[in-house]
Amino acid sequence: MKSPSQDTRDEGKWHSGPRRTGREFLVCRPGAPGSPSPRGRGRGQGPGGSVPTRTAAPAPADCPGEPQGRAARPTLGTTCKAPRSAENLGPAGPHPRQRTPDLGSAGRWYWQKEKIPTYVQFMKNNYPPNFKYEDFGPLFTAKFFNASHWADIFQASGAKYIVLTSKHHEGFTLWGSKYSWNWNAVDEGPKRDLVKELEVAIRNRTDLRFGLYYSLFEWFHPLFLEDKSRSFQQQQFPVSKMLPELYELVNKYQPEILWSDGDADAPDYYWNSTGFLAWLYNKSPVRDTVVTNDRWGYGTICKHGGYYTCSDRYDPGHLLPHKWENCMTIDKFSWGYRRDAGIDDYLTIKELVKQLVETVSCGGNLLMNIGPTHDGTISVIFEERLRQMGTWLKVNGEAIYETHPWRSQSDDITPNVWYTSKRKQKLVYAIFLEWPTSRSLFLSQPIATLGVTQIKLLGHGQPLNWTSLKPNGLLIQLPHLTFHQMPSKWGWALALTNVI
Repeated sequence: MKSPSQDTRDEGKWHSGPRRTGREFLVCRPGAPGSPSPRGRGRGQGPGGSVPTRTAAPAPADCPGEPQGRAARPTLGTTCKAPRSAENLGPAGPHPRQRTPDLGSAGRWYWQKEKIPTYVQFMKNNYPPNFKYEDFGPLFTAKFFNASHWADIFQASGAKYIVLTSKHHEGFTLWGSKYSWNWNAVDEGPKRDLVKELEVAIRNRTDLRFGLYYSLFEWFHPLFLEDKSRSFQQQQFPVSKMLPELYELVNKYQPEILWSDGDADAPDYYWNSTGFLAWLYNKSPVRDTVVTNDRWGYGTICKHGGYYTCSDRYDPGHLLPHKWENCMTIDKFSWGYRRDAGIDDYLTIKELVKQLVETVSCGGNLLMNIGPTHDGTISVIFEERLRQMGTWLKVNGEAIYETHPWRSQSDDITPNVWYTSKRKQKLVYAIFLEWPTSRSLFLSQPIATLGVTQIKLLGHGQPLNWTSLKPNGLLIQLPHLTFHQMPSKWGWALALTNVI
């Protein structure tokens, strides 16, 4: 296994092989406190000073190249996680993403740039004439934001890491960035360092790993727009804004997951991604623990990174050779909070458990997004879903945390059955999402041995009777239980010892 420094020897080149393989988990990503929009879519400080246009910002002198990111490891004790690798970060908390009281940062693009009629009309109907996006700043108050309460919810969810959206594409930062003067949560709106408050609460009150999302580009920043107009042949924006801000973010808050996004079709050399990542993995204060994703420039997604995200709501349905993450939303239509959302717009806990099980069986982590409100609260439906997930994981987490994909990800015959494994313990888990009325569950994949194989229902504990069928497969007799005697709702897990 290579150390981070060994992965950085080919200067300026991306390394594509997985560094550490992963198991599987679930996460939740809080975005910046947001808003309802119309439905639809210390140590190791980075280099300072200015760098001439058309040149990349230099990495520290002894940090050549770019290290392949670590994979996140699946262990419930560390998936929001004890990143030392991205193998299985595990269930996480909210990913609050939008920060304006009504339109959300994506809404700004649809309203001011694309001028989608639904958004334009929404603004006309609900805000005064000549209202500008910047006018949302004072309305984003976060007056009820309680970082300790958020942390308690995330801990109760069973998550192992959280990812807070520190800055989205509109450029507003949730900390007092020196490079975003007067457009940050300390100078405007809440007048508070929201990133610091949550970081302290997570590290003092939970065993979750603290992560930060950061958008590389900004929709309307004049330096970025000028660079773009010149086909990214100059680098005013990354040199003056993005890179200094990213170094500041890492040095100040020491995130153990760094979730990059928003390359805006600009190549990695425009962002100087390899130089920054070389510093991150060799000189930064989180060099021994940090985990990164794959969004570091045009063409890097799903090819380079500690773990792959590939696309939003990515769900390949089959095993991948590299650790990956399914970043999805509990609200089916939005990454932020929507005041006009109906109950059917949210995934049910049964649907979320299915997403988790399918993702983990195929070697991925699940990052569940929630959208807080502009006043800093997590709505009760998001809190309920998180707590329900935690309830399910208390019983069935053994089949999720610290597991590996098995030789078969799902059953060929019986629908809604997914497999995970723990090789050293010679355990295979069969997670089934429908309780058969006959109480007989057929599994076509495992091969059992009489007198050696033992099968238990998690949360029940007593060995179950089973019959081996030819040429392969098992017929398992489930216990006779009333609804209230069920060890869990929304899905169950069998632990099969000594099967092949």
